[in-house]
Amino acid sequence: MSKEIARRAVAATIRLRVPAGGARPAPPVGPALGQYRLNLMAFCKDFNARTQKYKPDTPIAVTITAYKDNTFEFTVKSPSVTWFLKKAAGIELGSARPGHVVTSTVTVKHIYEIAKVKQSDPYCQFLPLESICKSIIGTANSMGIKVVKDLE
Repeated sequence: MSKEIARRAVAATIRLRVPAGGARPAPPVGPALGQYRLNLMAFCKDFNARTQKYKPDTPIAVTITAYKDNTFEFTVKSPSVTWFLKKAAGIELGSARPGHVVTSTVTVKHIYEIAKVKQSDPYCQFLPLESICKSIIGTANSMGIKVVKDLE
């Protein structure tokens, strides 16, 4: 006896970057969800509850799957690697000429801590920590941030 799994028809997949704990029915969230007739307040309350562990105004990436029957599901990802690197290095922008001009330095410990946070993402869940660290080091190099063993 095989059971058929009922698939709901997907209306759209919406990708947004919303500040942690700061989802309101105003732009950018309101118009993006409103055009698919989704319940704005339900999303805002649920999103804000899920992102309580982050500091306010931390940019969180969220992917919302809107279904034809006006229901939705969403996945919350951790902040981007570039955001973490900027915070760890204490800079606003990366280098205008990466590879030539070094804007700041971070330690291997910083890289490891960022990798531990990123490992909880659905995308990086099954990747080894070493691979995530190598990817973060590559991102740091492309931003003009030098990775050192210890800060002098």
